[in-house]
Amino acid sequence: MALRQQQELKQTQRLSPLQMQVIKLVELNSVEVEDRIKQELEDNPALEEDENEFTGESGNEERNEEVISEEEMILGDYSSEDDIPDYRLNGPRQTNETNFIEISYFDDKSLTDLLTEQIGLLNLDDRKHIIAQYIIGNLDESGYLERDLQAIADDILFQQHIEVSPLQLEDMLYEIQDLDPAGVGARDLQECLLLQLQRQEETVATKHAKEIISDFFDEFSRKHYDKIIRQMNITQEELREAMDEIISLNPKPGSTLGDNMQTAMANITPDFLVDSYNGVVSIQLNNSNIPTLKVNRNFSEMLKGYSDNKESMSTDDKQAMLFMKQKTDSAKWFIDAVKQRQNTLQRTMEAIVNIQYDFFLNEDETMLKPMILKDVAEKTGFDISTISRVSNSKYVQTNGGIYPLKFFFSEAMQTSDGEDISSREVKLILRESIEKENPAKPLTDEQLTKVLNEKGYVIARRTVAKYREQLNIPVARLRKKI
Repeated sequence: MALRQQQELKQTQRLSPLQMQVIKLVELNSVEVEDRIKQELEDNPALEEDENEFTGESGNEERNEEVISEEEMILGDYSSEDDIPDYRLNGPRQTNETNFIEISYFDDKSLTDLLTEQIGLLNLDDRKHIIAQYIIGNLDESGYLERDLQAIADDILFQQHIEVSPLQLEDMLYEIQDLDPAGVGARDLQECLLLQLQRQEETVATKHAKEIISDFFDEFSRKHYDKIIRQMNITQEELREAMDEIISLNPKPGSTLGDNMQTAMANITPDFLVDSYNGVVSIQLNNSNIPTLKVNRNFSEMLKGYSDNKESMSTDDKQAMLFMKQKTDSAKWFIDAVKQRQNTLQRTMEAIVNIQYDFFLNEDETMLKPMILKDVAEKTGFDISTISRVSNSKYVQTNGGIYPLKFFFSEAMQTSDGEDISSREVKLILRESIEKENPAKPLTDEQLTKVLNEKGYVIARRTVAKYREQLNIPVARLRKKI
């Protein structure tokens, strides 16, 4: 067998350290970026905060800023469409319904859908199934049960003529708390976090995390970390590892499911500030806690001193110079990456405001226009996957409240006149129709469909049912009041 040598030319493109930094930072929200910067400041002695509002290079330092192209932003694993969550990429898809266009915005299943399916697998008798449905129906948008169990028991007795004690309700609640997502059915934040921690693999960190939430929740809430360290007799590193476990938990397990129009955002730090005043809409990145960075001058000067004496350097000196160069380069890459992240976020938010200008001017949900990732990508010149990264886990504060950025991406529908409208307008009309119904004779999904059709909204019964469930509104028979 003859051996043959053959040359093969392959063209590969690898992401530079700067490109990798930009991709990772774009995905983070403002709080996560702040933590990431703090970590980088701790890890890299060549990087420091500029307390004099550093905005450019100073002294004789020279730097060639590398600008990341969109092609580079989506290379490798980052180019997968699986990375793009929750809503469609390339525009509306035509359904079997006449003149109806639908694009998924949030997960297809609401929290109620998901829990109801899981309850169906528990082989409950009819009585327990009704009790479970009532508990699920009383969960709020975040997946919490904030109603008193006695009040729910009274509702079941009044509406279903079934007598059930608060203790029996609590037994069923515990079964619901075993369902997914972890933390659902909790009665407060402390219980929600404990439910999630109980499902995690037992490690030293999770053990400490459970103890913190269980026994030192007030200290945790007030950030009295020194007190926790003393009373638990743990090290600062052990506390940090426990806090990492806690921070990874979801304080609102139900909010990632269904179409939550505007959840309680009291503890959310917005990434964007959009203000409307005298008919003018202005945009600002929330950079209040993100420090300005620069390369440590002493570090740069020491590196220059090494470089000027290369010929007489010892082996140890050369190793020191290599270390300092690596840290200096890393600091410059990180500074550039933070700047490019800010620019990417700013341009994306400007495009969203441009498309949804009428909403930001008036904050009227009926003025929201159908908008998908591709619409924003075309306005910014960014790739769809970049818009997805920016939109994920980001929030915007307006005069009226705080919204997840995904709120502004919506399904597209048409009226009987062929006019494009947002599905949020339809859901608003649906909710108003249910609120005005006769409680003794609540409207069925068929009747609600007829109401919407008469108002000019071309929509099928199954879509009305889906929207009703996404609004966490029970079926007609469960809304009936005597």
